[in-house]
Amino acid sequence: MTQTLKLKIATEPWEFEQIHRLNYETFVKEIPQHRPDASKMLVDKFHKENTYIICEDGENVLGMLAIRDKRPFSLDEKLADLDSYLPANRSICEIRLLTVRKDYRHRYVFRDLIAKAVDFCRGNKNDLAVISGVLGQQKLYEHLGFKAFGPVVGSGNACFQPMYMTVEAFETSAGQVIEPGRICSASKKMILMPGPVEITPGVRRVFNESTISHRSKEFLKIHRDTKKLLCRLVNAKNVEIFMGSGTLANDVIAAQLSLEPARGLILSNGEFGERLIDQSRRFGLSYDVLSLDWGRPFEPDAIRTAVEHFGNIGWIWVVHCETSTGMLNDTAMLKEICIERGISLCLDCVSSIGSVAVDLRGVRYASGVSGKGLRSFSGLSMVFYEEPAPRSDKNLPAYLDLAEYSEKVGVPFTISSNLVCALYEAVRTIDLDKRIANTEAVSACLKNELRKIGLNPVIPDAKCNPAIITLALPARFDSEKVAGFLDSEGFSISYASDYLLKRNWIQICLTGDFSISSLRPLIVRLRQILA
Repeated sequence: MTQTLKLKIATEPWEFEQIHRLNYETFVKEIPQHRPDASKMLVDKFHKENTYIICEDGENVLGMLAIRDKRPFSLDEKLADLDSYLPANRSICEIRLLTVRKDYRHRYVFRDLIAKAVDFCRGNKNDLAVISGVLGQQKLYEHLGFKAFGPVVGSGNACFQPMYMTVEAFETSAGQVIEPGRICSASKKMILMPGPVEITPGVRRVFNESTISHRSKEFLKIHRDTKKLLCRLVNAKNVEIFMGSGTLANDVIAAQLSLEPARGLILSNGEFGERLIDQSRRFGLSYDVLSLDWGRPFEPDAIRTAVEHFGNIGWIWVVHCETSTGMLNDTAMLKEICIERGISLCLDCVSSIGSVAVDLRGVRYASGVSGKGLRSFSGLSMVFYEEPAPRSDKNLPAYLDLAEYSEKVGVPFTISSNLVCALYEAVRTIDLDKRIANTEAVSACLKNELRKIGLNPVIPDAKCNPAIITLALPARFDSEKVAGFLDSEGFSISYASDYLLKRNWIQICLTGDFSISSLRPLIVRLRQILA
């Protein structure tokens, strides 16, 4: 048995044709459950409601099973009062048509099909499956985690033992040995999230090299060169690198703004604008807020009116790319207003640097991260700044004091050489113009296909970061279940944040390297769900 077999959910016409033929071979010729037919194909009576998990080698379907969670089940028709035999308070589905071609029958193939089914069930919130087990194969089913119940059903040579399996039972039986003997493999997951992103082999190789001292000359040179490349990428004068997430970088900015005597104005039209408000509150900053509905763009007249209304505004702080929706706020317009009013502009660029063009000329402070658009490992953040960081009598926490970093060549405290070297490699090899052009082209094609199947992005194309596509699902669909189905098929999308779950939104993010052809299977699966 080779290691080339693949597990997936059937989506293609040729796969369904082979499913019907394998169904005939097993449940007509081998197990005489149905009458022979000249077509040599058996289309299951629940075919339109079934999800088929298949094992294939190239374009040959070698094994399959079907999952369905709509009552009545096939077993409901064979066994009266089915639920009386089953554990209470369970979300139930039925597994049927479990079969493998005779020349490929091996307990690991059956087990891997069941393992894929369990993954699917988890995503669909089912935690118990019933099955009609072929008589004579009870040991195999029991090894996989099934438990017999009730009387034998069927007649003649087509008799079956009703059985059920919980997710927990599978995990403590066959699930314990999935990896050691695995012969089937699912396709590698495609990461379609704003972060983490798929890491290129070159960046991964550098990250895995030996750790060096953060005080060594070798490291200090790499650190210095990384800062130069980062500044060049966004037209910034200075940058400091921190061990931590984008939240830390924004805390550093808040700490610097706490030294400002003037009030500020925070602009919010999404989750991360609201987080800037929360961080400002925690630092005791003096500020006012211009808050809009999520996804609504800021208009220059509204900002000018707010500045005049509140008075004595010394700085404006806003998210460049609002990750929660994909909205790109107009930084050119904001710069113009800040220049004409003598106001400092501060930006959260966590989700924009590396995915869209960012120009930080004239920006007082801006935050960024090593992951997301820069496509390195998460764990580093950065603050770009225009003028030398001021020292103050006010006691800032040392770790958040920008002046502490600038005065000590950027390395006042321990920092991971592996993370810095990986970031250096990612920034050194970036072709930003090419990356942006590719993302825009792929995003436009993907959005066109999504609209065809009834999924409209929350943000219009002209106002959106093309790398972040936020979709509001129709009310009849549950975002968590949709994402679970896609995850079981090898597509990791963004859905689990509270603000997404609350709105029944999902996100397909192109922060990695994608082509429209690589995304076609995703479109097929989404079309199936909506159908």
